[in-house]
Amino acid sequence: MKPKIYIETSIVSYLVARGSRDFVATANRKLTREWWETRSACFELVISEFVSREAAAGDADAAARRMNVIRSRNSR
Repeated sequence: MKPKIYIETSIVSYLVARGSRDFVATANRKLTREWWETRSACFELVISEFVSREAAAGDADAAARRMNVIRSRNSR
């Protein structure tokens, strides 16, 4: 049985974020993507309904990208 990790909205947002001039945001995006690609399969990822609702809000294009991440994770 894999350990559970509860994913918050910021993780999903960093996975789909576009480039930024902000160094911290860029570093967070890079580290999040690296972890997702190399380590996320080691865990049972849990995404709450609250996170799903929050990810679906805001800019329509960004929300669609966030929801694609959530749907793809839930289909595994």
